Amino acid sequence: MDKAQLPEYFKTTTGTSVLSTCDGDGQVNSAVYARPRFFADGRIGFIMLDQLSHANLQSNPRAAYLFIEEGKGYAGVRLHLKKVAEERNTERVKECLEERGKGKFFNQTCYLVFFEIERILPLVTKPK
Repeated sequence: MDKAQLPEYFKTTTGTSVLSTCDGDGQVNSAVYARPRFFADGRIGFIMLDQLSHANLQSNPRAAYLFIEEGKGYAGVRLHLKKVAEERNTERVKECLEERGKGKFFNQTCYLVFFEIERILPLVTKPK
């Protein structure tokens, strides 16, 4: 799968998502996350509250996103990501929250964190 196929894939495929981050000392965290938002400039973004995943990205900009398709077997995609920017409590953050019925969270500190996709892998790679 390539970057151009990802927006349609995530629009039409149901499943479970996990975002993994790591702090500057190598302590790993994984959390269930929503699907990424896709932007015209090729970046993707996630809404984050002021919690561990966001804190880890302040000292280590790398993350891994795992999407497991619903159904039998092991289908899905892995994205290797690098944080490139973020916005805090902007109008765009509010719009993204409202778009997914999560507007109630806007009274907290909310970030829209942007990533470049560095690598796309299938969920399971076949042995050579």
